[in-house]
Amino acid sequence: MKIYIGTDHRGVEIEKQIVSSLRDNNYEVEESNLPHSDTDDYVDFAFDVANKVKNDKDSFGILICGTGIGMSIAANKVKGIRAARCTSPMDAYHTRNDNHSNVLCLGYNQDLNVLLEIIDTFLNTKGSLEERHLRRVGKITSYEEGV
Repeated sequence: MKIYIGTDHRGVEIEKQIVSSLRDNNYEVEESNLPHSDTDDYVDFAFDVANKVKNDKDSFGILICGTGIGMSIAANKVKGIRAARCTSPMDAYHTRNDNHSNVLCLGYNQDLNVLLEIIDTFLNTKGSLEERHLRRVGKITSYEEGV
C-alpha cells in the first residue's frame, strides 16, 4: 500500500517522525516534494497529496497542519477524495469503516504516539460492506459526479 504524505512548514519535524515509523512498518511512503518556506500554504500540500491519491486508487493520503481542519477542507475539493480530520483512533476507525475515507488529516500539535495510533487505525480499517454504508458513500460519489 502506498501512502502519500504532506505538511505545511510547521509540521515538517513531525512528518519526518511519521514517515520513519511508516517505513519501519514496511509502508511505501512518498512525501510531497513541494518546497517549504515560512510562508507556504497548507492548501498547496493538500491539493498535491489529494491529486496523487485520486490518481492512485489503492493508495492513501496523510496531511498534517495545525489542526488538520484546513487540510481536510482543501483536500475535499479534489474530486474522488474523502478526507477526514481525526483526533482519535475512534475517529479514524469510523471514517474508514463508515465513509471509506482515503485521506487522513491530522494536527501536528498532538502527541506523536497518539498520531501513530490514529494512523495505524486508519490504515488497518477496511471500508464496511454493509448496505447502509455503501449506499451513503454511493450518494456522495453520485453527487460529486453530478449524477
